[in-house]
Amino acid sequence: MASIVERPKSDGSVTYQVRWREGGGRVGQGGETENFSDRNSAEQFKLLVNAHGQHWPPGWVRGQGFVEEPAAPGDQPFVDWALRYVSRLTGIDERTRDDYEREIRLHLSLVTHTTHSGLVVPPTICNVTADDVTNWVRTEEEGLPDPDDPSKWSRRKADPKSIRTRHGLMFSIFQAAVEADPPLRTKNPCKGTRLPRIDDHIEEEMCFLEREEYTRVRTEITDPDAGDLTDWLVGSGTRWGEATALQVRDLNLNSETPTATITRAWKKGKKGSGTSMYLGPPKTRKGRRVLRLTPTQVAMLRRRTAGLSPEDFVFRTGAGKVWQHANFYNRKWRPAVEAATAKGLTKRVRIHDLRHTHVAWLIAARIPLPAIQIRLGHESISTTVDRYGHLVHALDDEISAAVEVALSIVPVQPGLRMVSGG
Repeated sequence: MASIVERPKSDGSVTYQVRWREGGGRVGQGGETENFSDRNSAEQFKLLVNAHGQHWPPGWVRGQGFVEEPAAPGDQPFVDWALRYVSRLTGIDERTRDDYEREIRLHLSLVTHTTHSGLVVPPTICNVTADDVTNWVRTEEEGLPDPDDPSKWSRRKADPKSIRTRHGLMFSIFQAAVEADPPLRTKNPCKGTRLPRIDDHIEEEMCFLEREEYTRVRTEITDPDAGDLTDWLVGSGTRWGEATALQVRDLNLNSETPTATITRAWKKGKKGSGTSMYLGPPKTRKGRRVLRLTPTQVAMLRRRTAGLSPEDFVFRTGAGKVWQHANFYNRKWRPAVEAATAKGLTKRVRIHDLRHTHVAWLIAARIPLPAIQIRLGHESISTTVDRYGHLVHALDDEISAAVEVALSIVPVQPGLRMVSGG
């Protein structure tokens, strides 16, 4: 362990010398020393040496202390670079760009850089380290209590899914710096970050309704237009924005295999643009999909589309207007759920849980996950597996039986030997 030796000088002052053996071994490269003019600085350095296993602290230059690397050419404040990166992204709608910019200002701006000497300084696109990113994750996880009232929050804890989403944006920002010409960084500090598990978070758990539970809620929706939309959501697994954007021309009801084609969805307009919602493509590329319809769905859709023009929306209010999410939730959905709860429903179900319920019913019917992925419009099978894989228990008996057969060994009678065929 490092020690401190006082060395008096001829002028009456004292030098405090920190001594240790490199690596801490009895036999090694010999003793190492560093001198200080005050005891406190020597004590601090001693702690650093001990913390680093009897090695020189990284970044420390003998006789000079911690020396930060000079700023790289082209370096700039992290937030400035991040906003510039987002402003130049292509292939995204303006609402998404607006959301990215908000995440940068409210959350990614919390990133700081800690120097070798422990000094916290503003981050730049070049000086942020993997440790800085880890510290940011902890900041997001822990939140910030209100100093005047510990029961309140100045900044609430972020849930694991939000942290992962923001970390993904941060990863892309730093990767752009790595791939810049000339490169501003040699590696991405977000690589290898240990992120919180999404399934550690309980509050955002999906809700799955049994058929009897769905019937309880559905019975309370007496408006026929709202009821048709509710049945479509749970029977098709489409997202709210996709269902309410469905038009007559998207339906093929006279074929032997009737279908509905999902080609568009409602999108939120950019703040300040004067447009609250607009029609755009589905959430993912594979969101463009064709859904096979049941006879019950065909009958309902024929009833709803009789006399309508090709570009009319299929699901509309009694006044013939497009459904607004807030209007449907506050006037139809929430009252129905509250009434069903008063009569014994024990689950707190959201509108989007109808999509989850649709999947649960398919899995219970032993529909394979790849088919469910296509029906939902998930970009990757991993999304489907991550969200719904834990529900695949209906095939447990078949899986156990298959494993039993595979591991069964036909006993060989004594005196007989196995003969290969051929």
